[in-house]
Amino acid sequence: MVTLTIPIVAVFVLRGVGAATELLMLRRLAPPVGTWAQVSGEIEDGETAWQAALRETREETGLVPDSLWSADCHEMFYEPARDAFTIAPCFVARVAPAAEPVLNAEHDAAAWLSFDDALAAVSFAGQRRVLRAIREEFVDHDPHPDQRCWP
Repeated sequence: MVTLTIPIVAVFVLRGVGAATELLMLRRLAPPVGTWAQVSGEIEDGETAWQAALRETREETGLVPDSLWSADCHEMFYEPARDAFTIAPCFVARVAPAAEPVLNAEHDAAAWLSFDDALAAVSFAGQRRVLRAIREEFVDHDPHPDQRCWP
């Protein structure tokens, strides 16, 4: 019987504004190996989803966001080995224009990409759907102040 889980968060790290906005993409060393992805990770006991988003951003990239926002969307994917759907709430972390990541052992490469280049780099339809939604909400428009999670 297929199950539905919500154990992780997805964090899209942005720098710059308007047409100059860049998205940080990370190349994974764990399955699916070699794919480009956003920051992601498990929500730990006692943590809110947004707290997990901040922690995972720091752990995976060494970056401390200037602000963290609810993207007001989710990424959902099916994992055949677990016969489960995973639903990850999505967040946007804004960092300084000159920010550069220091990767942990989960990734072997990082790249700041335009949204068009990120759409071409990712492997999964769910990622492309979320990238389009984030570009619309955080590049083409200003998010509503109530979407701000931190600080």
